[in-house]
Amino acid sequence: MTVWALLDDELAHWADSGRTATLWWRDDDAVAATAALDRLLAMRAAYDLGLALAVVPATMDASLAARLQDEPASVAVLQHGYAHQNHAAAGEKSVELGPHRPAPVVIGELGTGLMALSQTFGARFLPVMVPPWNRIAPALVPVLPEIGFRALSTYTARTRVEPVRGLLQVNTHVGPIGWRPRRGFLGDEQIITTLVDALRARRDAAATSPVADEPTGMLTHHLVHDEDIWTFLDRLWNRLRAHPAVRIVQPAAIFGS
Repeated sequence: MTVWALLDDELAHWADSGRTATLWWRDDDAVAATAALDRLLAMRAAYDLGLALAVVPATMDASLAARLQDEPASVAVLQHGYAHQNHAAAGEKSVELGPHRPAPVVIGELGTGLMALSQTFGARFLPVMVPPWNRIAPALVPVLPEIGFRALSTYTARTRVEPVRGLLQVNTHVGPIGWRPRRGFLGDEQIITTLVDALRARRDAAATSPVADEPTGMLTHHLVHDEDIWTFLDRLWNRLRAHPAVRIVQPAAIFGS
């Protein structure tokens, strides 16, 4: 059985049980209008998908807002940290929103970014924090709803629906890029196996589990895609979009408009 057949088999289990496998799409590191962004938006349009663009406020260029002006509301903007700068010590994993700086400084930056994105993108902006490198110090999480964020999105299955009161968490679970030891396409087998495992975990979870109703998230980074990644994504969305047991959920339906 090929790995793509394994995906078909998993989705058949969802269909046989009368359930719908919900998925969503988040793309990180958007800062400007580029040829890569054009290609991403064209792919979204070809399959009529929702897309959440995680935008870096501090380095955002005016061309990005101009490029998105005529896109439908299904293209949403989330906040990707503040400047996407690593403040970890040498030898530590990269993190912007870590414990390495005073919390008031970090929170102040996030509030500045929140205002900038809200003013620039209006209703297209959803107050969702996407930490760079998908890492955030636990001590910062309770402050997010206090300064206006409604949700948090990182990577791997969530452990709670709300890590703190008033803050929804909806994560991503699958990505086509391997970052180390060399950046590049992970390959069909590894990506689809991860996707199938995530879907199976949801299907097998108890109804009260925080993973049961968490839509499975695809995480991409349009600025660093090679042709193999674009080809894979085209094949994946084509297959998922046509399946009767799959629904690709728009960002506003997940996080609110």
